[in-house]
Amino acid sequence: MSEQYFVTLESIINRHELEIVYCPKPAGEIKIISKEVNRPGIVLAGYVDYFDPLRIQILGWTELSFLEKMNDDDRRKALGYWLGLHPAAAVVTRGLDIPDYFVESCEKYQVPLLRTDEETSSFLAALIGHLYRELAPRITRHGVLVEVYGEGVLIVGESGAGKSETAIELIKRGHRLIADDAVEIRKVNDFTLEGSSPSNIKHFIELRGIGIINARRLFGMGAVKSTERINMVIQLEDWDATKAYDRLGLDNEYTKILDVKVPVITVPITPGRNLAVIVETAAMNNRQKKMGYNGAKELMHSLGIDDIEPSENEMEIWTNS
Repeated sequence: MSEQYFVTLESIINRHELEIVYCPKPAGEIKIISKEVNRPGIVLAGYVDYFDPLRIQILGWTELSFLEKMNDDDRRKALGYWLGLHPAAAVVTRGLDIPDYFVESCEKYQVPLLRTDEETSSFLAALIGHLYRELAPRITRHGVLVEVYGEGVLIVGESGAGKSETAIELIKRGHRLIADDAVEIRKVNDFTLEGSSPSNIKHFIELRGIGIINARRLFGMGAVKSTERINMVIQLEDWDATKAYDRLGLDNEYTKILDVKVPVITVPITPGRNLAVIVETAAMNNRQKKMGYNGAKELMHSLGIDDIEPSENEMEIWTNS
């Protein structure tokens, strides 16, 4: 069974600067586990099928004016239909005045009532984005995540392969570290993975022979970043003379992380190879491929081989990038 993640109502209140009108218990004890939100218009009309009480409810001009036009009995029934299902919380937008009957109903059914000065659409977008990130499926992978020329590059390989040393060289060349050793990966939507570092090892790098260093303190704030989208994976492995490594790059290879396809390349390690330069080149090349340019295909074209078309996988990646 997959792990269930949650975010506290208190953190949402602090993040979006919400006013607490009523809360039945400390907001830090209220867990929000649904990344979806809802506007309760049809529920106020009496249709409660498929209603999800785990969602935060958003009310604006439309909902409040609809309630205001009802007579007292219909309004009481409408609020009973809705609040009787015990939704996670209700948020009134635009800083609208909240009628006493609404506050009393929330108190009766023990439903937290909040208010924001933001417009409904902008608040919805901000809240959904926040919830999707905080409640996203996630895994932790052993590796190093760096930002290189705006591309998030996840470097993986066996212990001692040189991942951390490569990260240090990249930092010295002006790129940024996101995570070393353990990379927390979140699936924020069907096409996007975001990586970050566990808070207890954030900005730290282990270098064999030297020990633990703090990249932010040693190289400055410009050398680190909190999160980054994962655009590609580089697999470091010892050189195997019996293995045929890709020398053209005509077709991308992919790996799946949390069911999201990510381009992956395998880089064999031999003495004297400058891994930092290879990672830089791979990042720039991956960026060009996403923009529709493939150097290997241009070479084939210049040699008179014109029947090479982008693969279905390449077209999908370009479309969703």
